[in-house]
Amino acid sequence: MGVYTRSGDSGQTSLLGGKRLSKASLRIDSYGTVDELNAVLGSLADQLAGSEGLIELHAALIREMNALFSLGSFLATPIDLVETYKTFPPSSQQVNSLEKEIDGWEGTLPPLKNFILPTGHSFVSSAHIARTVARRAERNLVHLSDVEPEVAELKDAITYLNRLSDWLFVFARMVGSKLGVKEVIWGQPDNA
Repeated sequence: MGVYTRSGDSGQTSLLGGKRLSKASLRIDSYGTVDELNAVLGSLADQLAGSEGLIELHAALIREMNALFSLGSFLATPIDLVETYKTFPPSSQQVNSLEKEIDGWEGTLPPLKNFILPTGHSFVSSAHIARTVARRAERNLVHLSDVEPEVAELKDAITYLNRLSDWLFVFARMVGSKLGVKEVIWGQPDNA
């Protein structure tokens, strides 16, 4: 299969099953943002690959990239074809796994007493970039669920993205901790 088909040259693209939509549609924007998030996580995973003490965090990123790919497939499928194509959003079990991981990581980190800036090391700031893209993806899905309220599974997807952004915040702190990077406190420029 070739990379280009010319079928999108008129500003339309196809969902799974062939239904055509404008590339400016909310559904296309939603799964495009999920794809963007996945690419940002891929960039972060590449940064972490081979770094001493970060192998487990790298593996966790790859796991979430797979979940995001599944979410993108779900969003690219018309609701009446979800069963046919077996595309589903991340499950509540995956959300629970993120929560357990967050809780475990937070147990090893110093408690937060101040807001922190998304900086300190390129790996840390990259994780925060991913966090902000996850929040945008979540906002897109909230909007999509307002427009397509019959798609009940969107609630699960919204919950997953909400928890993933929390996970990425703590992930950034874990990366910094493992690298021995001091967190930069908001409003205190002399601590950088």
